[in-house]
Amino acid sequence: MVALIVTLIIVGVLAIVLFFMSVKIVKQYERGVVLRFGRLQSVREPGIRFIIPIVDVMTKVSLRIVTLPIQSQGIITKDNVTVGVSAVAYYRVADAVRSVIAIESVKSAIEQIAQTTLRRVVGQHHLDETLADTAALNANIREILDVTTLDWGVEVTLVELKDILLPDSMKRAMAKQAEAEREKRAKIIAAEGESLAAVQLGVASDTMMSHPLALQLRTLQTLVEVGVDKNTLVVFPAPLMSSIGELTNFIDREAAVAQVRGA
Repeated sequence: MVALIVTLIIVGVLAIVLFFMSVKIVKQYERGVVLRFGRLQSVREPGIRFIIPIVDVMTKVSLRIVTLPIQSQGIITKDNVTVGVSAVAYYRVADAVRSVIAIESVKSAIEQIAQTTLRRVVGQHHLDETLADTAALNANIREILDVTTLDWGVEVTLVELKDILLPDSMKRAMAKQAEAEREKRAKIIAAEGESLAAVQLGVASDTMMSHPLALQLRTLQTLVEVGVDKNTLVVFPAPLMSSIGELTNFIDREAAVAQVRGA
């Protein structure tokens, strides 16, 4: 009787253990790849799923997008400049079966192939292209990775260059180049201003040649502006005095003519 009770207890415990071994919960973002005696049996959808203990082995595969940082590494560009480039890649599993059967570790494989692809693509471009046209480099790296990872059931959704570290000597050289570029632009702008000013002065001189009194009036206006300061000493050249005399005679003649017309 005791032996029977012990046997029943053992059988009950084994049944409970086998039941929990057979019950698997597949989450919404996962797929369960079931291998029976080492051969592919099926792919289980999300929910509560049952397998045969010991006979079946289920591998859960996440279908969510995974963020993979690519550590900074020294890369020699096409113009022989050593730069440190780091990036970040985003990928997701598109085929759960291939990701289990075709490759041992998806994350490790993506990381290694991304590093080698990054080194190869950046090495084919000059430094200026690497700094200015990162969008083209990102697209090129992504295309190469997609071709390689397609057989693994993995899709690379995005690759972005995160940081580009330059040597100190190259930073100083680029700073000097930028400063020289700004000085060149400043000189060009100043020269254009002088050219426009010369054109306007030429127009003004033509106007003054057509109207002799305009120069004299402009001279008197300048003297008034200079005389705003209380401590100002103005020396009148002889031609200016004669011009003032002519202007005074002109005003007197005009006044006399006005009086005659009024009479």
